[in-house]
Amino acid sequence: MDLQEAIRKYDGSDMLGKLASFADQLRQARALAEGLDLPYRGSSIRHVVIAGMGGSAIGGDIVRCLTYRQSPVPVSVIRHYELPAFVGKDSLVFVSSYSGETEETLAAFREAVARRAMIVCMSSGGTVSQLAQEHSLPLVRIPPGYPPRTALGFLTVPILETMARFGLASPLDPGFGETVALCDELAKAYAPGSPENLAVQIAERLLGKIPVIYGSVVPMEAVALRWKGQISENGKMLAYANLFPELNHNEIVGWGLLREIQNRIQVIYLRDREDHDRIAKRMDISLEILRGQTSEVIQVQSRGESLMARLFSLIVLGDYVSYYLALLNRVDPTPVDTITYLKNRLKEA
Repeated sequence: MDLQEAIRKYDGSDMLGKLASFADQLRQARALAEGLDLPYRGSSIRHVVIAGMGGSAIGGDIVRCLTYRQSPVPVSVIRHYELPAFVGKDSLVFVSSYSGETEETLAAFREAVARRAMIVCMSSGGTVSQLAQEHSLPLVRIPPGYPPRTALGFLTVPILETMARFGLASPLDPGFGETVALCDELAKAYAPGSPENLAVQIAERLLGKIPVIYGSVVPMEAVALRWKGQISENGKMLAYANLFPELNHNEIVGWGLLREIQNRIQVIYLRDREDHDRIAKRMDISLEILRGQTSEVIQVQSRGESLMARLFSLIVLGDYVSYYLALLNRVDPTPVDTITYLKNRLKEA
Protein backbone atom coordinates (compact mmCIF):
# COMPACT_ATOMS: atom_id res chain seq x y z
CA MET A 1 0.00 0.00 0.00
CA ASP A 2 1.19 3.52 -0.81
CA LEU A 3 1.00 5.15 2.63
CA GLN A 4 1.11 8.73 1.41
CA GLU A 5 -1.76 8.10 -1.00
CA ALA A 6 -3.76 6.35 1.75
CA ILE A 7 -3.18 9.27 4.11
CA ARG A 8 -4.46 11.73 1.51
CA LYS A 9 -7.47 9.55 0.80
CA TYR A 10 -8.55 8.45 4.28
CA ASP A 11 -7.07 10.78 6.92
CA GLY A 12 -9.26 13.80 6.23
CA SER A 13 -9.22 14.95 9.88
CA ASP A 14 -5.41 14.74 10.22
CA MET A 15 -5.19 12.10 12.92
CA LEU A 16 -1.54 11.71 11.92
CA GLY A 17 -0.83 15.31 12.86
CA LYS A 18 -2.29 14.77 16.33
CA LEU A 19 -0.15 11.69 16.85
CA ALA A 20 2.98 13.44 15.63
CA SER A 21 2.49 16.40 17.99
CA PHE A 22 1.93 14.35 21.15
CA ALA A 23 5.19 15.45 22.78
CA ASP A 24 4.10 19.08 22.38
CA GLN A 25 0.78 18.16 23.99
CA LEU A 26 2.61 16.78 27.01
CA ARG A 27 4.50 20.06 27.37
CA GLN A 28 1.27 22.09 27.11
CA ALA A 29 -0.46 19.79 29.60
CA ARG A 30 2.24 20.37 32.19
CA ALA A 31 2.00 24.13 31.78
CA LEU A 32 -1.77 23.93 32.34
CA ALA A 33 -1.30 21.77 35.42
CA GLU A 34 1.36 24.01 36.96
CA GLY A 35 -0.96 27.01 36.67
CA LEU A 36 -3.79 25.32 38.55
CA ASP A 37 -4.84 26.87 41.87
CA LEU A 38 -5.57 24.09 44.36
CA PRO A 39 -7.48 25.14 47.51
CA TYR A 40 -7.23 21.74 49.23
CA ARG A 41 -4.99 20.31 51.95
CA GLY A 42 -3.10 17.26 50.76
CA SER A 43 -2.82 15.86 54.28
CA SER A 44 -6.59 15.34 54.44
CA ILE A 45 -6.79 13.19 51.28
CA ARG A 46 -7.58 9.52 51.93
CA HIS A 47 -8.61 8.42 48.43
CA VAL A 48 -7.98 9.52 44.85
CA VAL A 49 -10.79 8.86 42.36
CA ILE A 50 -10.77 9.57 38.62
CA ALA A 51 -14.28 9.63 37.14
CA GLY A 52 -14.45 9.37 33.36
CA MET A 53 -15.28 7.25 30.34
CA GLY A 54 -13.42 6.11 27.24
CA GLY A 55 -10.61 8.37 26.14
CA SER A 56 -11.26 10.63 29.12
CA ALA A 57 -10.71 7.77 31.59
CA ILE A 58 -7.60 6.07 30.24
CA GLY A 59 -5.41 8.83 31.69
CA GLY A 60 -6.64 7.75 35.10
CA ASP A 61 -5.55 4.18 34.39
CA ILE A 62 -2.09 5.40 33.39
CA VAL A 63 -1.85 7.38 36.64
CA ARG A 64 -2.95 4.33 38.60
CA CYS A 65 -0.19 2.25 37.01
CA LEU A 66 2.45 4.95 37.47
CA THR A 67 1.61 5.48 41.15
CA TYR A 68 0.93 1.85 42.12
CA ARG A 69 4.21 1.59 44.03
CA GLN A 70 4.19 5.24 45.19
CA SER A 71 0.82 6.50 46.36
CA PRO A 72 0.11 6.14 50.09
CA VAL A 73 -3.64 6.26 49.35
CA PRO A 74 -5.83 4.14 47.03
CA VAL A 75 -6.26 5.36 43.45
CA SER A 76 -9.46 4.27 41.68
CA VAL A 77 -10.84 4.83 38.17
CA ILE A 78 -14.65 4.93 38.09
CA ARG A 79 -16.37 4.31 34.77
CA HIS A 80 -19.94 4.56 35.99
CA TYR A 81 -22.82 6.86 36.84
CA GLU A 82 -22.39 6.18 40.57
CA LEU A 83 -19.45 6.76 42.88
CA PRO A 84 -18.50 4.06 45.41
CA ALA A 85 -19.73 4.51 48.96
CA PHE A 86 -16.28 5.45 50.33
CA VAL A 87 -16.14 8.73 48.39
CA GLY A 88 -16.62 11.68 50.73
CA LYS A 89 -15.02 14.86 52.00
CA ASP A 90 -11.63 13.14 52.36
CA SER A 91 -11.62 12.03 48.69
CA LEU A 92 -9.85 13.85 45.87
CA VAL A 93 -12.05 13.38 42.80
CA PHE A 94 -10.86 14.22 39.29
CA VAL A 95 -13.82 14.77 36.97
CA SER A 96 -12.45 13.95 33.51
CA SER A 97 -14.66 14.63 30.49
CA TYR A 98 -13.06 16.08 27.39
CA SER A 99 -16.39 17.18 25.90
CA GLY A 100 -17.83 18.19 29.25
CA GLU A 101 -21.04 16.37 28.37
CA THR A 102 -20.33 12.72 29.21
CA GLU A 103 -23.51 11.70 31.01
CA GLU A 104 -21.96 9.04 33.24
CA THR A 105 -19.25 11.46 34.37
CA LEU A 106 -21.72 14.28 34.96
CA ALA A 107 -23.79 12.00 37.20
CA ALA A 108 -20.67 11.08 39.19
CA PHE A 109 -19.69 14.77 39.31
CA ARG A 110 -23.00 15.72 40.93
CA GLU A 111 -22.59 12.93 43.49
CA ALA A 112 -19.08 14.17 44.32
CA VAL A 113 -20.45 17.68 44.89
CA ALA A 114 -23.23 16.34 47.10
CA ARG A 115 -20.72 14.39 49.18
CA ARG A 116 -18.46 17.47 49.55
CA ALA A 117 -15.45 15.78 47.97
CA MET A 118 -12.37 17.73 46.90
CA ILE A 119 -12.92 18.07 43.15
CA VAL A 120 -10.65 18.94 40.24
CA CYS A 121 -12.29 19.19 36.80
CA MET A 122 -10.69 18.58 33.42
CA SER A 123 -12.62 19.51 30.29
CA SER A 124 -12.55 21.52 27.08
CA GLY A 125 -15.90 23.13 27.93
CA GLY A 126 -19.51 22.02 28.17
CA THR A 127 -21.47 21.33 31.34
CA VAL A 128 -18.43 20.17 33.33
CA SER A 129 -16.72 23.54 32.83
CA GLN A 130 -19.93 25.38 33.59
CA LEU A 131 -20.51 23.46 36.84
CA ALA A 132 -16.88 23.90 37.85
CA GLN A 133 -17.26 27.65 37.56
CA GLU A 134 -20.60 27.66 39.38
CA HIS A 135 -19.10 25.74 42.31
CA SER A 136 -15.74 27.60 42.20
CA LEU A 137 -13.83 24.38 41.61
CA PRO A 138 -10.33 24.03 40.09
CA LEU A 139 -10.64 23.55 36.33
CA VAL A 140 -8.03 22.38 33.84
CA ARG A 141 -9.39 23.94 30.66
CA ILE A 142 -8.18 21.67 27.85
CA PRO A 143 -7.83 23.08 24.32
CA PRO A 144 -10.79 22.19 22.07
CA GLY A 145 -10.62 20.42 18.72
CA TYR A 146 -9.34 16.99 19.76
CA PRO A 147 -11.12 13.66 19.69
CA PRO A 148 -10.95 12.66 23.38
CA ARG A 149 -8.63 9.72 22.72
CA THR A 150 -6.07 12.06 21.17
CA ALA A 151 -6.04 14.34 24.23
CA LEU A 152 -4.30 11.76 26.41
CA GLY A 153 -1.56 14.10 27.62
CA PHE A 154 -4.07 16.75 28.70
CA LEU A 155 -6.06 14.09 30.58
CA THR A 156 -3.07 12.48 32.32
CA VAL A 157 -0.40 15.03 33.23
CA PRO A 158 -2.66 17.32 35.34
CA ILE A 159 -3.64 14.35 37.53
CA LEU A 160 0.00 13.38 38.04
CA GLU A 161 1.09 16.96 38.71
CA THR A 162 -1.72 17.51 41.22
CA MET A 163 -0.97 14.26 43.06
CA ALA A 164 2.72 15.16 43.16
CA ARG A 165 1.91 18.56 44.67
CA PHE A 166 -0.06 16.79 47.39
CA GLY A 167 2.74 14.30 48.08
CA LEU A 168 0.72 11.40 46.66
CA ALA A 169 3.08 10.72 43.75
CA SER A 170 6.72 11.31 42.88
CA PRO A 171 7.68 14.62 41.23
CA LEU A 172 7.30 14.50 37.45
CA ASP A 173 10.98 15.16 36.75
CA PRO A 174 13.24 13.66 35.54
CA GLY A 175 10.87 11.10 34.03
CA PHE A 176 8.71 13.72 32.36
CA GLY A 177 11.57 15.24 30.37
CA GLU A 178 12.72 11.80 29.26
CA THR A 179 9.17 10.91 28.23
CA VAL A 180 8.75 14.04 26.10
CA ALA A 181 12.09 13.48 24.36
CA LEU A 182 11.30 9.83 23.70
CA CYS A 183 7.84 10.65 22.29
CA ASP A 184 9.49 13.12 19.91
CA GLU A 185 11.94 10.43 18.83
CA LEU A 186 9.24 7.78 18.34
CA ALA A 187 7.06 10.13 16.29
CA LYS A 188 9.89 10.25 13.76
CA ALA A 189 10.52 6.49 13.93
CA TYR A 190 6.85 5.68 13.25
CA ALA A 191 6.22 8.40 10.67
CA PRO A 192 5.17 7.35 7.14
CA GLY A 193 8.24 6.64 5.08
CA SER A 194 10.43 5.87 8.07
CA PRO A 195 12.60 2.83 7.30
CA GLU A 196 11.87 -0.39 9.21
CA ASN A 197 8.74 1.19 10.68
CA LEU A 198 7.71 -1.12 13.54
CA ALA A 199 4.20 0.36 13.76
CA VAL A 200 3.54 -0.40 10.08
CA GLN A 201 4.99 -3.90 10.42
CA ILE A 202 2.72 -4.73 13.36
CA ALA A 203 -0.34 -3.23 11.65
CA GLU A 204 0.28 -5.40 8.59
CA ARG A 205 0.42 -8.50 10.78
CA LEU A 206 -2.84 -7.51 12.54
CA LEU A 207 -4.80 -6.85 9.35
CA GLY A 208 -7.70 -9.29 9.09
CA LYS A 209 -6.95 -10.70 12.54
CA ILE A 210 -8.49 -10.37 15.99
CA PRO A 211 -5.82 -8.74 18.16
CA VAL A 212 -5.50 -10.06 21.72
CA ILE A 213 -3.22 -7.90 23.86
CA TYR A 214 -1.53 -9.45 26.89
CA GLY A 215 0.52 -7.61 29.50
CA SER A 216 1.41 -7.66 33.18
CA VAL A 217 -1.14 -6.18 35.58
CA VAL A 218 1.70 -4.02 36.94
CA PRO A 219 2.78 -1.94 35.14
CA MET A 220 1.14 -2.70 31.77
CA GLU A 221 -2.60 -2.72 32.56
CA ALA A 222 -3.28 0.77 31.23
CA VAL A 223 -1.17 0.17 28.12
CA ALA A 224 -3.10 -3.00 27.24
CA LEU A 225 -6.40 -1.13 27.68
CA ARG A 226 -5.11 1.70 25.49
CA TRP A 227 -4.08 -0.66 22.68
CA LYS A 228 -7.50 -2.34 22.81
CA GLY A 229 -9.38 0.96 22.73
CA GLN A 230 -7.26 2.53 19.99
CA ILE A 231 -7.49 -0.49 17.69
CA SER A 232 -11.28 -0.42 18.13
CA GLU A 233 -11.75 3.34 17.65
CA ASN A 234 -9.06 4.16 15.12
CA GLY A 235 -8.69 0.85 13.30
CA LYS A 236 -12.45 -0.02 13.49
CA MET A 237 -11.54 -3.56 14.56
CA LEU A 238 -12.54 -5.72 17.50
CA ALA A 239 -9.67 -6.20 19.94
CA TYR A 240 -9.36 -7.80 23.33
CA ALA A 241 -6.99 -7.43 26.28
CA ASN A 242 -6.16 -9.40 29.38
CA LEU A 243 -3.48 -9.42 32.04
CA PHE A 244 -0.97 -11.70 33.70
CA PRO A 245 -1.16 -13.39 36.17
CA GLU A 246 -4.98 -13.57 36.17
CA LEU A 247 -5.29 -14.97 32.64
CA ASN A 248 -3.15 -17.94 33.75
CA HIS A 249 -5.95 -18.91 36.11
CA ASN A 250 -8.71 -19.12 33.50
CA GLU A 251 -8.30 -17.77 29.95
CA ILE A 252 -5.23 -19.83 29.10
CA VAL A 253 -7.40 -22.98 29.23
CA GLY A 254 -9.77 -21.53 26.63
CA TRP A 255 -7.14 -21.73 23.92
CA GLY A 256 -7.44 -25.51 23.79
CA LEU A 257 -10.46 -25.72 21.47
CA LEU A 258 -9.85 -22.75 19.19
CA ARG A 259 -8.45 -24.66 16.23
CA GLU A 260 -11.13 -23.44 13.80
CA ILE A 261 -10.24 -19.76 14.34
CA GLN A 262 -6.74 -19.91 15.81
CA ASN A 263 -5.15 -18.44 12.68
CA ARG A 264 -7.52 -15.45 12.87
CA ILE A 265 -6.21 -14.42 16.30
CA GLN A 266 -3.01 -12.46 16.79
CA VAL A 267 -1.59 -12.27 20.30
CA ILE A 268 0.56 -9.28 21.26
CA TYR A 269 2.80 -9.35 24.35
CA LEU A 270 3.58 -6.04 26.03
CA ARG A 271 6.75 -6.52 28.05
CA ASP A 272 8.61 -4.33 30.51
CA ARG A 273 11.84 -4.81 32.42
CA GLU A 274 9.99 -4.27 35.72
CA ASP A 275 7.51 -7.06 35.14
CA HIS A 276 7.45 -9.13 38.33
CA ASP A 277 9.96 -11.95 37.94
CA ARG A 278 7.30 -14.63 38.46
CA ILE A 279 5.03 -12.93 35.92
CA ALA A 280 7.89 -12.81 33.42
CA LYS A 281 8.29 -16.55 33.92
CA ARG A 282 4.53 -17.04 33.48
CA MET A 283 4.66 -15.09 30.23
CA ASP A 284 7.48 -17.27 28.94
CA ILE A 285 5.69 -20.53 29.79
CA SER A 286 2.42 -19.22 28.34
CA LEU A 287 4.32 -18.36 25.16
CA GLU A 288 5.21 -22.03 24.81
CA ILE A 289 1.53 -22.97 25.20
CA LEU A 290 0.34 -20.36 22.71
CA ARG A 291 2.85 -21.44 20.07
CA GLY A 292 0.83 -24.59 19.63
CA GLN A 293 -2.51 -22.77 19.49
CA THR A 294 -2.16 -19.68 17.30
CA SER A 295 0.18 -17.74 15.03
CA GLU A 296 3.53 -16.51 16.29
CA VAL A 297 3.11 -14.06 19.16
CA ILE A 298 4.20 -10.46 18.54
CA GLN A 299 6.39 -9.31 21.43
CA VAL A 300 7.14 -5.63 22.00
CA GLN A 301 9.45 -4.32 24.69
CA SER A 302 9.09 -0.95 26.39
CA ARG A 303 11.84 1.63 25.93
CA GLY A 304 13.31 4.22 28.27
CA GLU A 305 14.60 4.48 31.83
CA SER A 306 11.75 5.95 33.87
CA LEU A 307 8.46 4.09 34.22
CA MET A 308 6.61 7.02 32.64
CA ALA A 309 8.81 6.91 29.55
CA ARG A 310 8.48 3.14 29.28
CA LEU A 311 4.69 3.18 29.49
CA PHE A 312 4.36 5.97 26.95
CA SER A 313 6.83 4.29 24.60
CA LEU A 314 4.33 1.45 24.18
CA ILE A 315 1.30 3.73 24.17
CA VAL A 316 2.76 5.75 21.28
CA LEU A 317 3.54 2.55 19.39
CA GLY A 318 -0.02 1.28 19.87
CA ASP A 319 -1.48 4.59 18.73
CA TYR A 320 0.49 4.46 15.49
CA VAL A 321 -0.37 0.80 14.96
CA SER A 322 -4.07 1.65 15.23
CA TYR A 323 -3.61 4.54 12.80
CA TYR A 324 -1.95 2.37 10.16
CA LEU A 325 -4.63 -0.28 10.67
CA ALA A 326 -7.23 2.32 9.69
CA LEU A 327 -5.35 3.05 6.48
CA LEU A 328 -4.97 -0.66 5.73
CA ASN A 329 -8.70 -1.09 6.35
CA ARG A 330 -9.39 1.87 4.05
CA VAL A 331 -11.24 3.91 6.67
CA ASP A 332 -10.86 7.34 8.25
CA PRO A 333 -9.45 6.78 11.75
CA THR A 334 -11.15 9.80 13.32
CA PRO A 335 -14.97 9.33 13.12
CA VAL A 336 -16.63 7.01 15.64
CA ASP A 337 -20.07 6.86 14.06
CA THR A 338 -21.38 4.02 16.23
CA ILE A 339 -20.64 5.96 19.42
CA THR A 340 -22.28 9.06 17.99
CA TYR A 341 -25.37 7.04 17.05
CA LEU A 342 -25.55 5.53 20.53
CA LYS A 343 -25.29 8.92 22.24
CA ASN A 344 -28.03 10.36 20.02
CA ARG A 345 -30.35 7.44 20.81
CA LEU A 346 -29.71 7.93 24.52
CA LYS A 347 -30.65 11.61 24.21
CA GLU A 348 -33.92 10.58 22.56
CA ALA A 349 -34.59 8.17 25.41
